[in-house]
Amino acid sequence: MRYSKEHKLETHARIVKKASVRLREKGAHGIGVADLMKDAGLTHGGFYAHFDSREALVIEAFAYAMDRSTDRWRQLAGQAAPDQRLATFVASYLSPQHRDNPGHGCAVPALGAEIARESPKTRKAFAAKLDQMIEMMSEQFHGGPSKSARKHAMAALATMMGSVVLARVAGNGDLSEELLSAGREAVLERAAAPKPAASKAASPKTTPRKPTAKKAATKVASSARS
Repeated sequence: MRYSKEHKLETHARIVKKASVRLREKGAHGIGVADLMKDAGLTHGGFYAHFDSREALVIEAFAYAMDRSTDRWRQLAGQAAPDQRLATFVASYLSPQHRDNPGHGCAVPALGAEIARESPKTRKAFAAKLDQMIEMMSEQFHGGPSKSARKHAMAALATMMGSVVLARVAGNGDLSEELLSAGREAVLERAAAPKPAASKAASPKTTPRKPTAKKAATKVASSARS
């Protein structure tokens, strides 16, 4: 039986979506092609009608997962006041919900260590999506040149992603909660820290930026745990 082009595209998209969840849950090497196809409601034999190789599916699944994370951040940004966006991102990312649902969370803490051992082609595709996430995060750091904002974004993402990894390793007890809390504080305290004076002639009356972001993140994180 021959299917239409639209049907094939829909099937392809379903495989990628299902695979993106299962790979984040089980790891890049924790589940085989047969099981990935079964999850999508298809037979193993139909795999090569959609993908040239397992690597091709893995790359698409990673890209899909990372695009969903970036889309979620943009959605959160649209719902928060400009000065609260970073705090909203941090509270959502470093939350028990994200920690406990790797299959529907960010692909970097779920798969980053494995990606580092993959082929150059896979690493290149992953790095391109990571760069997009950095650019998205850098938009939340105002008041400085783009190069400075990018550095802040890199440090923030590294802290957030590392905190999620450690929190998952620790389980869901007190230590895990402490790790999430410490990660939130580290990112927001750095973002709220007053910048060094450009020169000695700078006015001593300059008012330091209020750490409203930290307070907002604490409030969001508290409500998420309730």
